[in-house]
Amino acid sequence: MKLVGILLAAGSASRFGSDKLLHVLPHGVAMAVESARNLRAVLPRVVAVLRPGAEQTARLLAAAGCEPVYCARAAEGMGASLGCGVCAAADAEGWLVALADMPFVRPSTIAAVRDALAAGAPIAAPYYRTRRGHPVGFAGRFRESLLHCPGDAGARALLAAHEREIVKVPVGDPGAVRDIDRPSDLAPPPPV
Repeated sequence: MKLVGILLAAGSASRFGSDKLLHVLPHGVAMAVESARNLRAVLPRVVAVLRPGAEQTARLLAAAGCEPVYCARAAEGMGASLGCGVCAAADAEGWLVALADMPFVRPSTIAAVRDALAAGAPIAAPYYRTRRGHPVGFAGRFRESLLHCPGDAGARALLAAHEREIVKVPVGDPGAVRDIDRPSDLAPPPPV
């Protein structure tokens, strides 16, 4: 099954205070690059969707093996970026949608979602405890819906409309639900 990763990296990062995707993590790798590497460890093709003017991020993601695509409508929200990414990989049989501000998702989690899609799941998502995380996988039959997701809601309405079709993939990976919005989100999580 031809599955393509879509790395959404077109947000404004207004709450972070600077370009969070270029923020260097403690091990010396930019946040977006770490997210891309995790996705590329599992998928041979990854399309990275960027806002216009993000040339530095585009260069870094290209060096990490992604195909950078600029979304002219990125300011409209995640839905526009998602549609742009799916359009760039329209020949795929399914997509794994990941967020560039989630650098702690383990490749094993991404592989588990990929495997669920390959086994026939219409939609697959990792669940850490009771929380749905990322990446979310969509079968090819959702192409048209993904191309037209509204504004900042992204695929939320699509997921709600097809909730019974979501294959829940249990994972022991807190990174699947850990997105980075503010610098304080980079602090190590408290022990469980």
